[in-house]
Amino acid sequence: MSQTKALNETIRLMQNHVTVRKYTGEPIPREHLMEILRAAQGAASSHFVQAYSIVHVTDPDKKNKIAELSRNPQVATCSDFLLFCGDYKRLEYACRKHGVNMDHDHLDYFIVAVTDTALIAQNAITAAESLGYGGCFIGGVRNNPGPISELVGLPDKVFPLFGLTLGVPAVINEVKPRLPLEAILHENTYDETKYPALLDQYDEITGAYFRERTANKKDTTWTKDMAEFLQTGRRQFLREFIESKGFSLR
Repeated sequence: MSQTKALNETIRLMQNHVTVRKYTGEPIPREHLMEILRAAQGAASSHFVQAYSIVHVTDPDKKNKIAELSRNPQVATCSDFLLFCGDYKRLEYACRKHGVNMDHDHLDYFIVAVTDTALIAQNAITAAESLGYGGCFIGGVRNNPGPISELVGLPDKVFPLFGLTLGVPAVINEVKPRLPLEAILHENTYDETKYPALLDQYDEITGAYFRERTANKKDTTWTKDMAEFLQTGRRQFLREFIESKGFSLR
């Protein structure tokens, strides 16, 4: 296979990503899952700290409980559920090995863990899709991070960020139209003056998509959805939870 052809296949795969919430029930072979995770580990990591861990939840009772706590029923029906966590516990052990007290409790280190975890997770879904599987990121894990942490035994300095359901797709939805590239790309200087016109155009595109898509049709637009979503704060208990895990974010 030529490098150009391989590159085009990779780009096509990434540009056609869709969220999959319904699965056939067919299990993902263990060897496939391990290859997916090995590929995920190829993600970049700030200073190579690799400040993440993944809890692979296979116990049906635990999956059902996480489905309930996260308010995402697909956790119970997927082949494999992966809980992605920011993790400084392993790094604490590395510091102890050399007689160093780890000074991890800073905002920058917290951002490192969140970024590292997001990068490995994105690699995981891309690898899974390359094998014909589908998945759904579960931000609802943050609805009840404390009980979920207890359920899977997360110690201090380890905190759940989101989950990922994986399985053989039973239904594949249409690709959601992303913002036009011009809306997210700024050349040398940030230009907010272009937003009114670009958002009007994008609302026309997303309005048609929401009205015409196969499932969950609704009369809305992207800006209307975002305005409703962002008019109130969410999960304001998270700061207290993160502090309980050893991060005051100095």
